[in-house]
Amino acid sequence: MKVLANDGLAQSGVTALEAAGYEVILTTVAQEQLENYINEENIDVLLVRSATTVREELIDACPSIKIIGRGGVGMDNIDVEYARNKGVHVINTPAASSHSVGELVFAHLSGMVRFLNNANRNMPLEGESNFKGLKKAYGAGIELKGKTLGVLGFGRIGQATATIALRLGMKVIAFDPFMESATLNLDFFDGQSIDINIDTISKEEVLAQADFITLHVPAQKEYVIGKKEIESMKDGAFIANAARGGVIDEVELLAALDSGKLGGAALDVFESEPKPAVQILMNPKVSLTPHIGAATGEAQDRIGTELASQIIELLK
Repeated sequence: MKVLANDGLAQSGVTALEAAGYEVILTTVAQEQLENYINEENIDVLLVRSATTVREELIDACPSIKIIGRGGVGMDNIDVEYARNKGVHVINTPAASSHSVGELVFAHLSGMVRFLNNANRNMPLEGESNFKGLKKAYGAGIELKGKTLGVLGFGRIGQATATIALRLGMKVIAFDPFMESATLNLDFFDGQSIDINIDTISKEEVLAQADFITLHVPAQKEYVIGKKEIESMKDGAFIANAARGGVIDEVELLAALDSGKLGGAALDVFESEPKPAVQILMNPKVSLTPHIGAATGEAQDRIGTELASQIIELLK
């Protein structure tokens, strides 16, 4: 059987699939050429990340496909229910990248509260001639310890992010319409661990109380954070989105940053991805990364292994 990993696959996954007798193809086929390639090569399994879309037309046109796999959590680039109704298995890896995304959120938050982005830009230009001036400009940092992190969406990634916050000494509050509470396990290097229970509260309470807000929600038809939600947040609050582009109204976000209502924003995903708005890219209060939440070697190894395991189990 043939597996086309159109957006790549970690060596861990390739090795496991080949050991089970599958042929793994790592060729990246352009979206418009995908139908012909799949049919010509008689592909059994199509693996994608976020770059490739798998819509009804492609599913109908490629009857050899038995499994569609998404290396990651969100599957909004796949017509999941349609595929399943046609008898095609659709799988993903919801747990594999959770910690990597959480760490990226805190890389952004830590950078923003200590002005690392601007300091790194300006030190090469002015560090020799204006050291004292830069020191004064970036000398009003904020500690994360003791602050409140509000988590919107308390699934695996939201919980992984929350555990990092707890380790830093932050208070965690959370909203999720599908759960009333969650028990977080904090494990440490020496084998010790502790369980902490978090009861979810309303979205309105989270927005009003949080010093920092992080979004971990699926793509939705309407904004999760728009003008009304921003107005209800604390003055000077920070917000991070490493979930999906389009869950924050970027026009209202920029207005809030420019007015001083919000202290900063961290974006790993964008409304108009892969061509983010220039106003977002140029705003000095926005910390930016190009959709790399799951882009660690460790996460990709876990994704590859998990996908391979599911494929072998389904097709054995």
